[in-house]
Amino acid sequence: MKTGSSLLNAVSAAALAAGIVVTGAGVATLAGVTIAEAAVVNRVEVRGNSRVDASTVRGNLTIKPGASFTNNDIDESVKRLFSTGLFSDVQISVSGSTLVVTVAENQIINQVVFNGNKKLKDVALKGVVQSRQLGPYNDQIIQADVQAIRDAYAAIGRSDAVVNTRVVPVEGGRVNLAFEINEGDRTKISTINFVGNQAFGDGRLADVISTKRSNMLSFLTRKDVYDEDKLRADEELLRRFYYNRGYADFRVISSFAELDEASNEYVVTITVEEGERYVFGDVSIESTVPGIDSDSLRNMIETRSGAVYSAEKVEDTILAISDHVATQGYPFATITPRGDRDFTNRTISVTYLVDEGTRAYVERIEIRGNTRTRDYVIRREFDLSEGDAFNQVLVRRAKKRLEKLNFFSSVDITTQPGSQPDRVILVVDVKDQPTGEFGVGGGYSNNDGFTATVDITERNFLGRGQFIRASVGGGNDSREYTVSFTEPYFLGYRLAAGFDVFKKTDRSYTGFEEDTQGINLRIGAPITENLYLSTAFKYSETSYNDYVLNSATIPSAPELAAVSRTVANGGHQIGALSYTLSYNTLDDQKLPREGISARITQEYAGLGFDSEYLKTTAKASYFHMLSEQADMIGQVTVGAGNVVATGDDLRVFDHLFVGQETIRGFDTRGIGPRMYDPVAARYVGAAGGTTYFNGTVEVSAPMPALSRDLGLRFNVFADAATLYGNEISTADKGGQRLDGNDMEWRASVGFGITWASPFGPLRVYYAEPVAKQDFDEVKKFGFGASTRF
Repeated sequence: MKTGSSLLNAVSAAALAAGIVVTGAGVATLAGVTIAEAAVVNRVEVRGNSRVDASTVRGNLTIKPGASFTNNDIDESVKRLFSTGLFSDVQISVSGSTLVVTVAENQIINQVVFNGNKKLKDVALKGVVQSRQLGPYNDQIIQADVQAIRDAYAAIGRSDAVVNTRVVPVEGGRVNLAFEINEGDRTKISTINFVGNQAFGDGRLADVISTKRSNMLSFLTRKDVYDEDKLRADEELLRRFYYNRGYADFRVISSFAELDEASNEYVVTITVEEGERYVFGDVSIESTVPGIDSDSLRNMIETRSGAVYSAEKVEDTILAISDHVATQGYPFATITPRGDRDFTNRTISVTYLVDEGTRAYVERIEIRGNTRTRDYVIRREFDLSEGDAFNQVLVRRAKKRLEKLNFFSSVDITTQPGSQPDRVILVVDVKDQPTGEFGVGGGYSNNDGFTATVDITERNFLGRGQFIRASVGGGNDSREYTVSFTEPYFLGYRLAAGFDVFKKTDRSYTGFEEDTQGINLRIGAPITENLYLSTAFKYSETSYNDYVLNSATIPSAPELAAVSRTVANGGHQIGALSYTLSYNTLDDQKLPREGISARITQEYAGLGFDSEYLKTTAKASYFHMLSEQADMIGQVTVGAGNVVATGDDLRVFDHLFVGQETIRGFDTRGIGPRMYDPVAARYVGAAGGTTYFNGTVEVSAPMPALSRDLGLRFNVFADAATLYGNEISTADKGGQRLDGNDMEWRASVGFGITWASPFGPLRVYYAEPVAKQDFDEVKKFGFGASTRF
């Protein structure tokens, strides 16, 4: 007979009153004690055990010989013994001065097998069940295992899977446990209907939610698996989408799914009420904190009167004010936005109330769900730790940082009461996702034929949050190898330190086999959430092997002169210090729709090495949604660069070179000044320039007539660039002529397709030069692909 704590609880009061000790099996034994006195035994005797050692039973008792005990101790001892899963029955009684513990052991599982499973392999199912080989046979655990297997199948769209169990006795009191599985058919999502939406079309809203319709690639992405919890999360995604676009009254009326049993497909219907679109009205700050003047906080406001209302901008303002107030010595301060709607003018006036807040401290930060990422990688994204003042704003910031790492498919942070009224426990629930990427890129050029690049990247190496990348690439006459490593928290500080080791062999642009190798050491740190500063030291050495001419290439005179000096000096060394200041407000790093990405870099070469120059480059991109309805995104990019000598004249290879990475339709080093050899009557090596400018206008939209869930986008673009100002000396020209040294603009137009495939992003484009010089090198086609792992 099985006995649990419920029975003990029910009779414990009566038993104590009667001077009786209750056994685990519900058997009463006269103990000869009263309420006023506690029982004492001299020894503990274990009966009924054959496989489980008696010391294991005694170790789970709270009753010890020579020590007094009560019914509470008996109750707790029974609970402990049952919780081991080793016993099907437990009885505790007192015989004289001996405590007798009688147990009935559970059978031992000899083997766990799965039958009928094809879509989920044995190794996956073993990971979700608790029953184990040589573990105890327990009915409750097995029923939980059946449900866990069903849940695992529901997660891959097979919610009608049937799971039964079969037990086969074997010798030695053991059993074989078999889970018999009928996987059933895979359920799909045939339609996602939106009802009540006027401002945004169904296609745009379908992009927002994580639940997707079934398509030909759904068996890889699994995004068409219906899950009620996922649908609730989609409701929140829709709210944030509308709240950030002015629809402060938006609400989800209902969301549900209906299963057509004949086709085994779900129809998902989401009914919404958009409400009116608002803009910000008056924006003000009120502070009740002594010493904090409201006027001093106005520069922190991200919300501007007349701008479209955005909940995200309100949150950004709260973060900025909270940071400033905390630096003034008020870590518990709370910033509460108070909105005042004007329904007639459709405005929302916002007042930010700054209050000292309630004193509370972080008792513990509990990390859950991370199967790969180390705990400390998650903890270091928090600006608070155990014992610090609790600040909800800092918690929200940590959540944003964790999401920005792109290590997790979901991040959820909740709070629980601590051990004291002023203590809070932070619970961080995450779910790891693949962070590795395998990339392939390439193209075709007239100069180097087919080119290809293969790289492997891991953004969360060994779960430590470290970045590592290895790549190899080249064409008929070039090879390039690179290994990169980055530690994002160097010496425990928010400093990203790393290195790049590179080696390049090139015979495509000079008449010689040019070998360059070197290392780049770098370190960087955030200045604000959007502004980042990095510094680096680069050393490289270039040598030329045996003056071996490529039959297709004639070296230019400046290159010959540079090679002669390099060989005479035993190689050409460059030592350079640089810094980069970058600014990023993109809403999505993979597919930005709004925001700015900008950077400026300055590099000083000298330090006693061969080259002496100051090189400055800058680039800025602006993204803007042209049509929410069509999900049409506009992009404008501008860039510029300049190099000046700080010592002797610039060497030929110290100049700037521009090509396909800046203006599509042209080859690497494809535009700019170029040397002409009158003897060979042909243009030879690119000479480079001291100044360049470039610009790009691009528009992208989902591929027409195809489901957006496929991830295919079509883009059209126009690129323009110019490179000029070469400073090669007359002596180095060696009788060759320098052409194209004026500010002549090149331009190209083209189209491309990007595919957010289940394997990773893939890009392909075709560009046609519409303004070029006769000596420019053309490369009209390019592609690139990568896959995650």
